[in-house]
Amino acid sequence: MIHAKKEENYMPRGSKELTQSRKEEIINACAQLYETMNFKDITLKEIGKKTSFSRTSIYNYFQTKEEIFLALLQREYELWVKDLETMMQEHETMSAGVFADCLANTLEKRERLLKIMSMNHYDLEENCRLENLTSFKISYGNSMKTVRRCLEKYFPKMTRKDTQEFIYAFFPFLFGVYPYTVVSEKQKEAMRLADADYVFFSIYEITNTMILKLLQGWQ
Repeated sequence: MIHAKKEENYMPRGSKELTQSRKEEIINACAQLYETMNFKDITLKEIGKKTSFSRTSIYNYFQTKEEIFLALLQREYELWVKDLETMMQEHETMSAGVFADCLANTLEKRERLLKIMSMNHYDLEENCRLENLTSFKISYGNSMKTVRRCLEKYFPKMTRKDTQEFIYAFFPFLFGVYPYTVVSEKQKEAMRLADADYVFFSIYEITNTMILKLLQGWQ
């Protein structure tokens, strides 16, 4: 509570700076809990315990748990876009192999992004206000535009249709990366007992392989 009072003395109550600061604190608390807890076990009460202000104050910024997770996912997309922009600044040209390596590396750094992507997006988005959902969709759309810019830069012979086909295959694929690569010991044992022919890949390995397949013919 002391921290909250200091914060309010520094920034006017209701200011944009205070609102953004509070939102970031809530999102950070959610991210911290998500490191060790499942989505269904995380509550607004648990999130509130990790903030410097009262739990009821959360409702001034987010009305549901889903809105907080969507904001966290939005931030992860924005961080990924920054990684992609850095990649484009550092490389003027790239072969398909180097591009697959670099793009796979940007996703290997974003395990939290892939983890949230693996959730049920229909329920997540349905429990959010339109303004929050729209803000998220802008960041999501920007990530697709940035990937297209990468393709246009490094594979200029690709047509608009070619880049669109890459995106329509690549982005849906990303929703299954986390559950396929991050597997518990219980799941591994179940696969062994089921005698299932299952090969375990890392995030880098599976995404690198997929990108190379999508870029066949553009070497």
